[in-house]
Amino acid sequence: MTSAQRPAGREAADDPVTRAVTRFFAEERVAVLATLIRHVGGDFQLAEDALQDALASAVRAWRRDGVPRKPGAWITVAARRSAIDRLRRESSQSERAGRLAESARLGGEDTAVAHDDDIEDDRLRLVFTACHPALAPAARVALTLRVVGGLTTGEIARAFLVAEPTMGKRIVRAKRKIAAAGIAYRVPRAEELPERLEAVLRVAYLIFNEGYSASAGTVLVRGELCAEAIRLQRLLAELLPEEAEVWGLLALMLLHDARRASRVSDGGDWVALTEQDPSTWDRDRTAEGVGALTRALRLGAPGPYQLQAAVTALHMKGVEEGATDWPRMAHLYGVLAGLDPSPVVALNRAAAVGFAEGPERGLALLGPLLRHPALSGYPPLHATHADLLGRSGDPAGAAEAYRRAIALSTNDVERAELRRRLGRSA
Repeated sequence: MTSAQRPAGREAADDPVTRAVTRFFAEERVAVLATLIRHVGGDFQLAEDALQDALASAVRAWRRDGVPRKPGAWITVAARRSAIDRLRRESSQSERAGRLAESARLGGEDTAVAHDDDIEDDRLRLVFTACHPALAPAARVALTLRVVGGLTTGEIARAFLVAEPTMGKRIVRAKRKIAAAGIAYRVPRAEELPERLEAVLRVAYLIFNEGYSASAGTVLVRGELCAEAIRLQRLLAELLPEEAEVWGLLALMLLHDARRASRVSDGGDWVALTEQDPSTWDRDRTAEGVGALTRALRLGAPGPYQLQAAVTALHMKGVEEGATDWPRMAHLYGVLAGLDPSPVVALNRAAAVGFAEGPERGLALLGPLLRHPALSGYPPLHATHADLLGRSGDPAGAAEAYRRAIALSTNDVERAELRRRLGRSA
């Protein structure tokens, strides 16, 4: 889907058609698309185009005739019909017999969902297909974010810190590679799973991140993406119960999601973790997250997601107790940097060290990151720089860094918070 097909959030909020399409996106789009891809033999582009046709038809028909009792079923049928029409129009003479046989199967009654290694969820099948080893690692993640998460190309580009046209080409190439290589649309066999796991975890992680801190738009949190990432991660935990990092990532998601409602005030303003009211956190989510982290640690195979979850748990404990253990936090980030030497991890470590050892020490670690090309357009880098400068006694430098962060931010809630910090630092 392109951003043009996405339902408007606040526009026409009382319009029943808009509400129905919004609900479809949140609750049924991925399942319908995933099943449609299976029905058309793994052709991602054909399925996406057919679903886009169906959504356009739905808006026109529902405005004329009213929203049907089962909007998802209506869109599913329309998408299948569109896929049949596209198969008939686009098949070459040499392909016509086989492709029309496929369209005939599409046109029949609903068939039972096929089983692959006892996994009954087409969405999980979709994730593993998009993460096939035949695709480049970055392409696996980008394609799955596109078709599973429903993110726009621009949102994915920002998650990867690359230009939007570059990401668009990457996604197109991934779809073509799947078609050309005849990659099977299935969950891999048990012996294939470990080599595919890293990319799948990265997919779920980035989907959750986009939901938890939306890269653009008027809202900070997109709850449907958080829920989808957690749902997929729970399925992975069922599939690979002995993989520590699966439980570590589930713990990280749950601990963050437990605080979702407290991250924005009633007035729509950003609320920093240190300013949140722990009594508003979801206790069931927190307990489940701590349980997942405990299970991960007991498996005795430390990894980046477990360390991030441990950092989050430590920070939450600090807010509840009124004092954060910054030296321990900085230590954990140091260990994490050894396992995942990414610039974002280095940025978080610099921030933690700035609290544990003083802003001057944090600024020393931040210096190389300010020259890192991948972070030049990353607002949190400049916001962290501003905070460290302000606490080191350089208000003018802090103000300039805040202005840089504001100019780069594409999220309204984030931008408003940065302006508040700028005003406070003056």
